[in-house]
Amino acid sequence: MGKIGLQLWSVKGLCAEDFADALKKVSDIGYDGVEFAGFYDMPSEDLKKILDDLGLDACSSHTRINLLKDSFDEVIEYNRVIGNEYIICPYLPDDMRGSADEWKRTAELFNEWGRKCRDNGMKFGYHNHAFEFEKVDGKYGYDILGENTDPGLVLFEIDTYWVEYAGLKSIDFMKKYNDRLDLLHIRELKSFEEKKSTEIGNGVMDFKSITRMAKVFGTEWFIIEQGDFEKPHLQSVTEGYEYLRSIL
Repeated sequence: MGKIGLQLWSVKGLCAEDFADALKKVSDIGYDGVEFAGFYDMPSEDLKKILDDLGLDACSSHTRINLLKDSFDEVIEYNRVIGNEYIICPYLPDDMRGSADEWKRTAELFNEWGRKCRDNGMKFGYHNHAFEFEKVDGKYGYDILGENTDPGLVLFEIDTYWVEYAGLKSIDFMKKYNDRLDLLHIRELKSFEEKKSTEIGNGVMDFKSITRMAKVFGTEWFIIEQGDFEKPHLQSVTEGYEYLRSIL
């Protein structure tokens, strides 16, 4: 049975109000771990103690490009202390993806960061949105990135919602990059016409097939993320957790 994490961006308002209390609420729902989207100025030693007390794992950390470029050693050290193995780039600015050459330069940089993470006992990966599935010189940007990065250095944290948002099938890319699927983002698409996220299990995504395939490929963490809400945030991420747990 796979482990379920929550991308804390889903409850960013609660985190901003009281980070420690938000972590407790996530733990109380039953999540095995959390994926960070910032640390709210909490010292790493304090965060490690909170995680240990709550029985939560640090499943990964979304780390902004500016921090990766300017503070890589500090990023590594903070995540080492809290026990996090996965450093994930969550987004690319326009100047890193506007052409095939820019995608290739980004790939070279990712290989470099992946090598540094490996040298420190960690792993580096990339989380997609929808723009990666626009074609550049006849190829998806995602595939240019895939062709020019070393699978041993750069993981792909496929966000299933954004692939389907782009009009494609996440399963196709899971098959193509099956040796990079340590982490998988589970985010629900309400409908193909109304492109917004909703509670896991309440939309059009075939998560039974997606999770079945991910387990075959050895996915370690199934990470829920939700960006659009029609219910209170904690209720939404609770319902998402319960549905995902029922099919894993």
